[in-house]
Amino acid sequence: MPLNVTIGDPAPEVKQPDLTVEFKGEEKETLEFQLKLRSALNGDLMILDHKDIDIIVQPKNNKVVTFAKDILSDVVYGAESRLLEYLRRHGIIEYDSIQGGNVYGSLEGQIMSSESYDPIKSTILNIAEWMKTEEPYMRGVTAYEEMEDDALIDPDNAESTPLGKVSQDARKGSIDPQTIFAPYLYGRFAY
Repeated sequence: MPLNVTIGDPAPEVKQPDLTVEFKGEEKETLEFQLKLRSALNGDLMILDHKDIDIIVQPKNNKVVTFAKDILSDVVYGAESRLLEYLRRHGIIEYDSIQGGNVYGSLEGQIMSSESYDPIKSTILNIAEWMKTEEPYMRGVTAYEEMEDDALIDPDNAESTPLGKVSQDARKGSIDPQTIFAPYLYGRFAY
């Protein structure tokens, strides 16, 4: 047999509100990000933010293609591979479609089709998210290059000579270029 105990004032009765709200349609979330994105004449979207690679999103072919920006190296291949693997893990690119492109050193992947989401917008959003993960790498490379430039332009005392300014003379040093013996001048097989 249950026992009900009330201490203090009894709880007031809760009235139901007279106003009801209905949501019609979809709630849309606004996502903001920045990319250096250009459109080519044929409608391809070119993303040029990365230090080592250029990223091309081809809406007509449903492809993402990456190219080396300047010099092809292991660093470039690593960036291309990281991007396409990131897109594959996030369900943007088909698993078995990552392959080398028809341009030397390029990689490409096929964008999955979707009926509930816009595949091109989803691809661009995921590329922007990947670019955020690459920012520390790009900052580090830029800082290292600036440090190398500073060491060449303005070296510290440990890496410079004590000669100071050396005047321009017609003849310098201890080796006279007129009197040096050059065996290659006198015959082919002078050892």
